[in-house]
Amino acid sequence: MLDELRKPFFIAAVVAIFLVVLVELGSGFTVSGIFYLGILDSLVLFTILLVGAPLVITHRFHGRIQGVVTFLFSFLMFIGSVAMVFAALGLLLLMVSLLMAIPFGPIVYLKEYGRFDRTAAAATLSLAMALKLGFSVLMMLAHQRFLENKGLVLIVLTSFIGTILLGFLHGLFPRFLASITDDIGAIVIAVLTLIWALFYLVGAIPAILKALRVDKSVT
Repeated sequence: MLDELRKPFFIAAVVAIFLVVLVELGSGFTVSGIFYLGILDSLVLFTILLVGAPLVITHRFHGRIQGVVTFLFSFLMFIGSVAMVFAALGLLLLMVSLLMAIPFGPIVYLKEYGRFDRTAAAATLSLAMALKLGFSVLMMLAHQRFLENKGLVLIVLTSFIGTILLGFLHGLFPRFLASITDDIGAIVIAVLTLIWALFYLVGAIPAILKALRVDKSVT
C-alpha cells in the first residue's frame, strides 16, 4: 500500500495530527478533558507514525521493531492513563466535597474552580476539531485504503467523540459547574485512553513473538 501512497498528502496529515496534539497539550488546561484528549490523540499520532515508518526505514527493520516499540509505548500509555483516571477522580471528589461543605466550601470552590474559561475551551476544541477533520480528509487523499484499517478508523472516531463530548459537557450546566463537567469528560477520555492502550499492548505481543521467531530462524 505504501508504494501507492500519495506522500505529500500523508505528510500533511501527519503534520495536522501533530498540531492537534500540540494544541490540546499546550492549551493551558492541566487536569482537564482537553489535556487528556491530547494524550488520547498521542495514540493516533503514534499509529500514523508507525504506519508511515517504512517510508524512512526498511520494511525488515520496521517488522522487527514494530512490536517492541508498540509494546513499550502502549505500556507507558496504560500506566499513564491509570494515573490520569485517579487524578481526575481525585479532583472531582475535591470539587464536589467543596460544594457540599457549606458555608465556606462553596466559596473556596468558586474562587478556585468557578471561573472555567468556556470561551477559550470552545476555541481550542474548535481548532482541534478543524485539524482533525483536515487530518481525516488528508489521510483519505493519501490513500483510500486507510479506511480499511479498522483500528485506525475506530481510534480516530474515538477522538472525534471525545472532542464532541467535551464541547457538550462544557455547555451543559452554568459556568460555575463547568470545571466539574469538564473533569467528568476527562475521566471518560482517560478510560478510553486506557482501553486503547491495553488494546495496543495486547496486540503488540504477537508481533514481538513473530520477530523473535524470525531472529531464531536467521541464527
